[in-house]
Amino acid sequence: MKITTVDVVLQDRPAVSPAFRWRDGLPGSEGAHTGGWLVLGTDEGHTGFAYTHRGKILADITERRLRAELLGADPLQREWLWHRMWEIDRIEELPLYLLGLVDVALWDIGGKAAGLPVHQLLGGFRTSLPAYASTATFGSVEEYLDVADQCLELGYPAIKLHAWGDVDRDIELCTRLREHVGAKVPLMYDGSAGFDLLDAIRLGRVLSEADYLWYEEPMREFSTTAYRRLAEKVDVPLIVAETSDGAHMNTADFIANGSATAVRTSAGLRGGITGAMRTAHLADAHLMRAEVHGGGVVHTHLCMAISNTTYYESFVPANPVQREPAVDAAGLVHAGTAPGIGYEAEWDREGAPEELNRFLG
Repeated sequence: MKITTVDVVLQDRPAVSPAFRWRDGLPGSEGAHTGGWLVLGTDEGHTGFAYTHRGKILADITERRLRAELLGADPLQREWLWHRMWEIDRIEELPLYLLGLVDVALWDIGGKAAGLPVHQLLGGFRTSLPAYASTATFGSVEEYLDVADQCLELGYPAIKLHAWGDVDRDIELCTRLREHVGAKVPLMYDGSAGFDLLDAIRLGRVLSEADYLWYEEPMREFSTTAYRRLAEKVDVPLIVAETSDGAHMNTADFIANGSATAVRTSAGLRGGITGAMRTAHLADAHLMRAEVHGGGVVHTHLCMAISNTTYYESFVPANPVQREPAVDAAGLVHAGTAPGIGYEAEWDREGAPEELNRFLG
């Protein structure tokens, strides 16, 4: 089988509605933007899809680098093409969200060629997994408590906070949320890289006392030394290596220096499905969890295939809370059955993007 066409389909997307916030200092939800689909066609009639919000950047990289690399290649040689993307990265310094995009499209083709959903092609471990509610940033402690109540009523078994990035306000929120929901509800906290080492230690000690399940990305992940020092000062489990460059290689440094209790993995920030699985297996070799970062259909496959992950991340952007359609009333997300990634199955229910109609049978 050979790749015969490499297309980028741009898609104008409206602003996210309702809009939501992240911590102080970070931009909030996307305004109107141009997304992009990478579409790989083959001589055997299989088509692979992968999506990014940064369509114009994808179009530029594809025109200058990717098309020539991919045309004529065997799409089942995923390992070879994964290494080729790293070679291209040496020159381009590819954004993390593009580094694994080709890989996702190749896994889509591989699943369709095998007649299997990607999670089974990866080996398969489970067919359902609990989802935790992962909040946007809300306006007050009281609103967070209200959102937490709604999430639990909707069946979510656990809650992760994205708060303000203000150490005193975040300490109050984390303490009051634990008091509000009681000792049995698993709680997590994500700092979105808002702190320096001193404030990260202050907050981490409070999270330890409040028995939070994990403490995620309180600082930028450029310095593994800073994370090692944080690990020496707090007892709350640190989950690390979410956004740092270098995929499994960088994750290995966090593990080797003793700062990781668990690690993050994802297709979007760890070099596609191949990089995500490398990271998960690395963690497994150290008896650590590799929790999948972010939701969506690609990450559902990872959740079903990775033995050492325990939750699906379900984003809660607004109040009142609406449960993500992929999550059922029992708080579970379920494995898909369509071959490949399964975008087409979603489009059968919701309608395909008009721009992709020419690629669909």
